[in-house]
Amino acid sequence: MKLAEALSERSDVRRRISQLESRLQTNAKVQEGEKPAEDPKKLVQELNGLIVRLEELITRINLTNAATTDGGESLTALLARRDCLAVKINALRSFLDAASATATRGMRSEIKILSAVNVAEYQKKLDDLSGELRQLDVRIQALNWTTELQ
Repeated sequence: MKLAEALSERSDVRRRISQLESRLQTNAKVQEGEKPAEDPKKLVQELNGLIVRLEELITRINLTNAATTDGGESLTALLARRDCLAVKINALRSFLDAASATATRGMRSEIKILSAVNVAEYQKKLDDLSGELRQLDVRIQALNWTTELQ
C-alpha cells in the first residue's frame, strides 16, 4: 500500500468515526417502550473496530513519514514546514487585509488613516511564500504516491 492510499483511508476512517459518533448520540436514548433505530452495542463495536484501524494507520503513517527522506530531509520535517508555512501565510494574509482596508472620511478635517507598512512589498512576500508552499506541497504529494507504507 502506498502512503497516499493510507492517508486516504485514514481520512475515510475519521469520517466514518464521526458519523458513528453522531449515530450513537441519536440512539443513546429512546422513549419508554420504544427501541432505538440502531443497536447502540453494535454501533460501539463498529466504532471500536474503526478506532483500532485508525490507530494502526496513524502509527504506520507516522513511522513511514519519519523514515522517508527527500533531499536529506524527513517527510515529517517537510510536513512540519508545510504546516508552518500555511500558518505564516494565513497570518500575513490577514495582516495585509487589515493594512489594505481603507477608511472613509466624511470631511477633510477628520483624521486620515494610513497603512503602517508598504502593502505591495508585503504582498510580494506573501506571493513568494505561497509559491514556496505550492512547491513544497507538490514535493510531499509526490513522496506520498511513491512511498510504500511501513
